[in-house]
Amino acid sequence: MSDIIHLKYQQKLISPEEAAGLVKSGDIVQYSEFVMFPDALDEALAKRKDELHDVTIRGVSFTQIPKPVIADPERKHFIMEDYHFSALSRSMHDKNLCNYMPFTYHQGPRSIRKYNEIDVAFIMVGPMDARGFFNLGPSNSVTAAVMEKSKIVVLEVNKSVPLCLGGNQEAIHITSVDYIVEGDNRPLMQLPPIKTSDTEEKIAELIVQEIEDGACLQLGIGGLPNAVGALIAESNLKDLGVHTEMLVDSYVDLYEEGLITGARKTIDKNKMVYTFAMGTNKVYDFLHNNPFCASYPANYTNDPRMIALNDKVVAINNCLEVDLFTQICSESAGTRQISGTGGQLDFILGAFNSHGGKGFICMSSTYTDKQGNLHSRIKAALTPGAIVTVPRSIVQYLVTEYGIVQLKGKSTWERAEELIGIAHPSFRDELIKSAQEMKIWRSTNKID
Repeated sequence: MSDIIHLKYQQKLISPEEAAGLVKSGDIVQYSEFVMFPDALDEALAKRKDELHDVTIRGVSFTQIPKPVIADPERKHFIMEDYHFSALSRSMHDKNLCNYMPFTYHQGPRSIRKYNEIDVAFIMVGPMDARGFFNLGPSNSVTAAVMEKSKIVVLEVNKSVPLCLGGNQEAIHITSVDYIVEGDNRPLMQLPPIKTSDTEEKIAELIVQEIEDGACLQLGIGGLPNAVGALIAESNLKDLGVHTEMLVDSYVDLYEEGLITGARKTIDKNKMVYTFAMGTNKVYDFLHNNPFCASYPANYTNDPRMIALNDKVVAINNCLEVDLFTQICSESAGTRQISGTGGQLDFILGAFNSHGGKGFICMSSTYTDKQGNLHSRIKAALTPGAIVTVPRSIVQYLVTEYGIVQLKGKSTWERAEELIGIAHPSFRDELIKSAQEMKIWRSTNKID
């Protein structure tokens, strides 16, 4: 490390309390994303609660509830906003302490650069290297845009952050930084393994039959992607590639089994491309200084045009409900925000335009409410207030434990027939009656 770089580091080094003192009433403060939560800066800001008013704290899928928000249950001082709801943000939304910021993921960086004003950015990073660069670790999606738009950039250095190679925009140079804080080097949050259900395993069996050698994978989060990954690991598939938004433990397992090589990818050949990672230490250790992995911002990984450049893209995502017109809701239960648009729309578009690509949206055919009542996820009409995540004109494949249907090129009555065919048998007659009333059913149609 040169003397000049070392001197710049020392000149910009301040305490967490001094960094929190940079925030003024009315400011917008943006935290780094996902598991890169700036702990020391957050705690210092919470201590200033009574001094500040109308401070907005923004993030992408908070993995911790900001302590200033916890300290302000009446929302007099701090406002929490999230671009993609985690379970924590959902719980705060239910208490009217968090708001959702709608955006389509691949447009996120551009949207921030064009329309968002940010006063202070609190960004967790890895230690500075000899050339003066701080690595963004496993969260790259909109961070570069946030730092570019922020009036003040404060980095919180954490030695536990893996060195995640690019790609691009995976690091920031000390000359672009205003202040540096040294944190207490807490380990990154680990996402506990999610147990797969019998229904998810049935769905996974159907999907894996659709995957070919050389396919390029995008797996979402949850039990279903885990089940798909486990079945792929037991398969004879060859030369799989990865171009995804979220990198999870399943990809590491597939790589170690020799199934992921990236050899047949059209772009980023022999690279595992992602925009953020979240899982256990298995994935963080795998990422560290690994040239097989490439971190990019979301305007690259999630751009449907980039996704489509690879052949045989297989995108696997979940939804909450679908209506007989094949409108997909993946982010709300009525008016209650559950998740966000995220990259689902991006990858469904990209997979369709990929040569040999397939975009799957999956769901269990039913769910049970708190009173023990069984409900169909395939409905005559979406629940009032439900958000359409994927328009009916964009949907390609839908999957339940009862089968897979391809909906492109199908009329409204054909779509209704296909959907009812993969609905739970207990609800099919009721759905047929609704389809008849909405005039999207041929009188001669029967469902076995």
